Amino acid sequence: MLETNKVSNESVIEGNKRVKRAGGKKLKKALNFFSFVGPVYLVFIAIVLVPFIMGIYYSFTDWNGITGHIKMVGLDNYKYIFKDDLAFIASFKLTAKYTVIAVILTNIVGFGLALLVTQALKSRNILRTIFFMPNLIGGLLLGFIWQFIFNQGLISLGSILKLKFLETAMLGTANGAFWAIVIVAVWQGAGYIMVIYVAALQGVPNDLIEAAKIDGANRFQVLKKITIPMVAPAVTVCLFLTISWSFKIFDTNLSLTGGGPFGSTEMLAYNIYKEAFTNNNFGIGEAKAIVFFVVVSVITIVQVYLSKKREVEM
Repeated sequence: MLETNKVSNESVIEGNKRVKRAGGKKLKKALNFFSFVGPVYLVFIAIVLVPFIMGIYYSFTDWNGITGHIKMVGLDNYKYIFKDDLAFIASFKLTAKYTVIAVILTNIVGFGLALLVTQALKSRNILRTIFFMPNLIGGLLLGFIWQFIFNQGLISLGSILKLKFLETAMLGTANGAFWAIVIVAVWQGAGYIMVIYVAALQGVPNDLIEAAKIDGANRFQVLKKITIPMVAPAVTVCLFLTISWSFKIFDTNLSLTGGGPFGSTEMLAYNIYKEAFTNNNFGIGEAKAIVFFVVVSVITIVQVYLSKKREVEM
């Protein structure tokens, strides 16, 4: 009986030791995890989460962003945005139009460049570098560079070549300024999109392409039936990025056209900036930013869902 009790006690003690060792390992793993991830969480909370929550609060006030007087106005800011703020509605429509055009052109040009630099060319590495370089230039600097090109470079070239359509200042008309923004955005973003498509194209099996060619498929058929379905995941990523970039365009809009001429190229982000920091209507600006956030979130979620569904079907 005593021996049985002794064995039982030893088993309990051994079990407790195992539990303590397991608990110590879990604690060590948790400490290691938070020592690496914890600082990132803290920075995210301080820089993203807290300002976002404060922005939601300020969107229900009439704060001007300067004084300490803050008055709650409820949903008045949101009612004003959708009923009386015609500039915001016009900016929203313009941004939606710009997004559709810029997303399509950027992806087409980026994919075309990717097809080019994945061919057996001796200069393909140099071409990749050249095509990617515009993405390294900041939007503000890029806008000022292209402003000089549109306002002086092309006009001088038109005068030399006697081409009247080049002698007209492109940024002087609403339609011309809009397409100028599109050109600059595509020129800057296509190189980055190209890199993603290049990585996807390099993952397409060559033996599959060779087998299709042996069966009589031409280049267009190979592209349509094999290449595009195989790079569908990259298309999802590129669409997500370009939609996000296009909706959030600000620096190029600010430096290239400044919203002109006469507010005809004032994109949504620039309209929010002017409302909050130029007109000192911080509460209304925050309300616009919240609406902007919700719209972009919904559009990107729907786009990713549909693209993923399309991947499965392909």
